[in-house]
Amino acid sequence: MAVPARPMQQGMRVSAAEDDDHRAALGSRLRQIRQLQRLSLSAVARHAGTSASFLSQLERGSTSPSISSLRRICAVLGVTLAELFDEDGALPMQVLRREQRPTVETEPGTRKFLLTRKPLRNLEAYVGDFDPGTSTGESYAHGDAQELFIVVAGTVLLEVGDFSATLETGDSIEYPTSLPHRVENMGDDLAEVLWIVSPPTEDE
Repeated sequence: MAVPARPMQQGMRVSAAEDDDHRAALGSRLRQIRQLQRLSLSAVARHAGTSASFLSQLERGSTSPSISSLRRICAVLGVTLAELFDEDGALPMQVLRREQRPTVETEPGTRKFLLTRKPLRNLEAYVGDFDPGTSTGESYAHGDAQELFIVVAGTVLLEVGDFSATLETGDSIEYPTSLPHRVENMGDDLAEVLWIVSPPTEDE
């Protein structure tokens, strides 16, 4: 079922011209939100489970979305339906609660969570923690970006290619993601770390 750009009160009828205006307003708002977040049509379409051509038509006001497709698009853009229809409202700041962090599959005894919203744009950031004696497993590489690794708490061994170093709370290091790397908790307590990658590599 297609939806108009603005909800109608019961008993009201909308003319064809008004309907066109509502679709155009909705499309303009979608384009504004997407471009402010530096997201491409293809990236939003891919994560929303639709096509870039449909999203382009939607932004031009030449078609109307179903409620389900509009909800999926809003989820990708990080806005609610109410915020989308509020043309005069400023774009909201999105708070990611600790319990809402997307979980990344990791080795036993370790936990890793994505902090940046998909589709990833200028950077990707993860927070992780390691029980004593646990690690990320075998060395791995991903893409060809810059990775900043920070130890939030604890003592870890970081291996990057042929290089290795013991890092403690507050220490950090940068390296290319194309080099195989791994992390291991060398201390007796829980280790907490942070990864920041730019440009993102997961959505490549």
